[in-house]
Amino acid sequence: MMVSPMQKMSLRVRDLLNDRSGLAAVEFAMVFPMMLVMYFGVVEISSAISVDRKATQVARTLSDLTSQSVSVADADLINFGQAAKAIMTPYPASELKSSITEVYVDKTTGVARVQWSRALTIDTTGTVTIAATAPHNQGDVVVLPSGLVVAKAKGTYVIWSEVSYRYTPAVGYVVATTGIPFNDAAFTRPRLALCVLYGTSTCPVW
Repeated sequence: MMVSPMQKMSLRVRDLLNDRSGLAAVEFAMVFPMMLVMYFGVVEISSAISVDRKATQVARTLSDLTSQSVSVADADLINFGQAAKAIMTPYPASELKSSITEVYVDKTTGVARVQWSRALTIDTTGTVTIAATAPHNQGDVVVLPSGLVVAKAKGTYVIWSEVSYRYTPAVGYVVATTGIPFNDAAFTRPRLALCVLYGTSTCPVW
């Protein structure tokens, strides 16, 4: 039976349309980039959540360690910073900025004023130092959570720790190219004495 050229072309087109041998490869090539982006996105978001929790733990640890002391010196604060550095492992500790501040709540007015304040920094080699500039000046009025300045809390001291950390994703274009900032704070009262002394022998009242 003779087959015309048009019939031959029609049969070839029909065979091509019925051919599914490369369909899976084509679908995979289309879906794979989306799957890759989703995978790295989930990994980076999980890491960011972990960093956020560690920053919270650092704030609580700094406040807690300070509140358990009767007095602190620079060496003690640096040791507290070493503990903070360990908590942030395996993330770069150099991105961690923290401070410890003692605040007095006036027994009459309930106004909270800074008694002493020191900031901690960690360089790329892991060395913890006390920053040259204090985060808060002595005597500065600060705002504390309302639960800390109720009537029964007036005339007391509060240890206030602040922490900030900028997390830079390994795959920046998936989550954020400039990093993700995390900030947290913790408040505790001195446990062994009325106040935690720093550079003085009596509890200061500014």
